[in-house]
Amino acid sequence: MTRPLVVKVTCGADDPERSNQGLTVAATALSAGAEVSLWLTGEGAWLGVAGREGFVLPQAAPASDLVAAVAAGGTVTVCTQCAARRDIVEADLLPGVRIAGASTFVEEALAPDAQALVY
Repeated sequence: MTRPLVVKVTCGADDPERSNQGLTVAATALSAGAEVSLWLTGEGAWLGVAGREGFVLPQAAPASDLVAAVAAGGTVTVCTQCAARRDIVEADLLPGVRIAGASTFVEEALAPDAQALVY
């Protein structure tokens, strides 16, 4: 049994290589059977919004495909404060994406055997 993985992606199109690395790790861990929670914060919050293309990085899976894969089998969350600063509301989000705050992140990151990674 694998342990839960919490991945926080703090960037988006502003730093596509770092963002894509976090998204790829989350999607790969999910395909390996891990329980995955992906957090989209800062400019990464836009990756959870419907109608936003995200970005395409050469030699990498499209960001939108990676987010959709994690949303289909894990949890994808946009940070409450990050959403508010960008006027993002629940109705703007992709299917399976939620908005939640720091207390939820801390609860997930401190769960028994959880591993948290930040990109």
